[in-house]
Amino acid sequence: QVQLVESGGGLVQAGGSLRLSCAASGRTFSNDAMGWFRQAPGKKREFVATINWSGGSTYYADSVKGRFTISRDNAKNMVYLQMNSLKPEDTAVYYCAGRSYSSYYSVFLHEYDYWGQGTQVTVSS
Repeated sequence: QVQLVESGGGLVQAGGSLRLSCAASGRTFSNDAMGWFRQAPGKKREFVATINWSGGSTYYADSVKGRFTISRDNAKNMVYLQMNSLKPEDTAVYYCAGRSYSSYYSVFLHEYDYWGQGTQVTVSS
């Protein structure tokens, strides 16, 4: 099994940037597609971005397209989410997740079978 630990969250003003990191440990995750999701207070967890096993294909929610960039470094067992031009509505707990032995990315929560504990991102207006 793969364990995930997110970091990099914090408090930032609107228009600012943050870079989230997700460190994987356990078995190699280089064959797994990965994703970022977020959950705001009182709302359901939602898809943010996803990346295939090699990093060659990515997909984004419309709400973050053009502002967020997902990437991965399989040699370092890391996944990243660069967030620019942050808005107050981006405030949420951000979760990293993986699809065991599935190379293709997905926007669906139920297709991810391991998750990190989350990191809080707060954007002030």
